[in-house]
Amino acid sequence: MQQDDILLRDLDDAGILRLTMNDTGRRNALSEAMLKQLGAAFGAAGGEPGVRVIILAGHGPAFCAGHDLKEMTAGRSGADRGKAYFAHVMAQCSGVMQAIVNCPKPVIAEVKGVATAAGCQLVASCDLAVAADTARFSTPGVHIGLFCSTPMVALSRNVADKHAMEMLLTGDMIPASRAAEIGLINRAVAVDTLQDTVMDMARKIASKSSMTLATGKRAFYKQCEMTLPDAYDYAARVMVDNMLAHDAEEGIGAFIAKRAPQWQDA
Repeated sequence: MQQDDILLRDLDDAGILRLTMNDTGRRNALSEAMLKQLGAAFGAAGGEPGVRVIILAGHGPAFCAGHDLKEMTAGRSGADRGKAYFAHVMAQCSGVMQAIVNCPKPVIAEVKGVATAAGCQLVASCDLAVAADTARFSTPGVHIGLFCSTPMVALSRNVADKHAMEMLLTGDMIPASRAAEIGLINRAVAVDTLQDTVMDMARKIASKSSMTLATGKRAFYKQCEMTLPDAYDYAARVMVDNMLAHDAEEGIGAFIAKRAPQWQDA
């Protein structure tokens, strides 16, 4: 397989961009090549007016198996036993996760197979996640003497502390039903309805003003890190600016007039 085939891109007429990890021989591992392509894809999509929603999926039995451990082991060959290389890969991976959060377009993970370690981190980093009821999730680093510290960052921002710590400390694989219960994913659905469910969700979101969605996504993640008073002060300023935007005036006017809004994404 050529490196340029490991991440497939398909944009439909509704502005829904499907990014499909396609390195099935490595279980869609986050190799350096995959991380580079994911980072570039999310960066480009964020500035592309024709993209309204992004779906991240994976071909094969694994959504994403996390870091490529064979590649990581090869990185130990340096005089520093791989310290510089490991730092580079961790920074690259963290950059991809933050690119998803910072992307102004909503990102939906469509999880058909297993998502482990940094693959689980990838799911947790997306704004929304829908999984097949056969999908499974884990942060199994403890099994190999490597605590899933970077996956912990995204995981702990999605699920309650004790649920996150149970996954991190035991390394146990959990089914999609449990992942939905603890908030790691939005819902688990039958595997043969997964893509249709995600596409229905994506189309619903794509029909909204992209300005409004970008405003809301940015504000959501920013206020999460604030104290309650600061969060309300910040959110109030965002609401004022949003009210002055064209699409808010148009949307409210359309609601009052009982007609469909005509978005300008501004």
